[in-house]
Amino acid sequence: MMFFYRFWLTALLSGFIPLVADLTVAHCAESAVSPANILMIAGPRSHNFGAHEHYAGLRILEDAIASSSPAANVTVVKGWPSDEQIASADSIVIFCDGGRRHVAMDHRDQLRKKLADGCGFVCLHYAVEMVPGEPGDDWVEFLGGHFEINYSVNPHWDADFKSLPDHPIANGVQPFVTNDEWYFYMRFADEGKITPILAAVAPESTMSRRDGPHSGNPHVRKSVAAGEKQTVAWAYERPGGGRSFGFTGGHYHWNWGNDNVRRLVTNAILWTAGQPIGPNGASLGQQKINMDRLLENQDYDVPKKFDKEQIKKKFGLTSVRPDKQPKAIFLSGKVTSATKRHRVEVDANI
Repeated sequence: MMFFYRFWLTALLSGFIPLVADLTVAHCAESAVSPANILMIAGPRSHNFGAHEHYAGLRILEDAIASSSPAANVTVVKGWPSDEQIASADSIVIFCDGGRRHVAMDHRDQLRKKLADGCGFVCLHYAVEMVPGEPGDDWVEFLGGHFEINYSVNPHWDADFKSLPDHPIANGVQPFVTNDEWYFYMRFADEGKITPILAAVAPESTMSRRDGPHSGNPHVRKSVAAGEKQTVAWAYERPGGGRSFGFTGGHYHWNWGNDNVRRLVTNAILWTAGQPIGPNGASLGQQKINMDRLLENQDYDVPKKFDKEQIKKKFGLTSVRPDKQPKAIFLSGKVTSATKRHRVEVDANI
């Protein structure tokens, strides 16, 4: 049986009103926000297929930001960007290998000048690692902390994030568990200056390796034995102005298909760019990332023995079939403050 409905929707501010078949109406009552330029920097290819996929991962985050914030303009580059791109950025996101291979190693002075203007700053996974000494001190200044060899560790483990803080970056993110190369025991700024966003108790298995630059040391072993929570993602409001976010996950490309991971990092990037984060967090386009999307833009060809189903099961991925995705059955014209009576009439067959 086909029903016909006629009703009115009031739009308080500028926007489009889509009505989808499941009767979900997207409605925005936010005040107008200033545009923000987000510059994403991808390092060169690194690990094998499915890991440290810098460019492919940033392209997925680019889509998530575009779906969540029309005011954000995203540029993704491979390698260090031009001076003009740096100058116009409201937030800079780096996803690359760290240590001496870090793409920003020789550009720290330029970053310091840019961040002094209040530009946001985000480092993902290996990009949080800097060489101890002056480079590491710079990262503590810029990011609030960094992975320091012979102090921090990089085991692969199932991190169980049982709760999240009351912070805009955590909006819409549910407690979750996922396997990744979650770095921990960072060299942070003075206590109290960073806000832990993701923290979990690391199991004893994370200390199964011998001591080494990345694998273990007496300090971290004592912390794990005591059952202390380990911070693996943090927010930092820099004393001179500007916001930063460090995220140690991101080794496995497949985790970008996890809504909680993708939403949290998208929220964080928008937060560093000064964009408002609604109570439900980033919308992510209201659909899940499927395997075909995850396979796009990777640095390496798909191995012949690659098992999609095994990856889906291991990382808890689900997908929405194209023929099952919500389809708009009505789309209004643009509604602005000048729209008569601030409302439009919706005629739609449901």
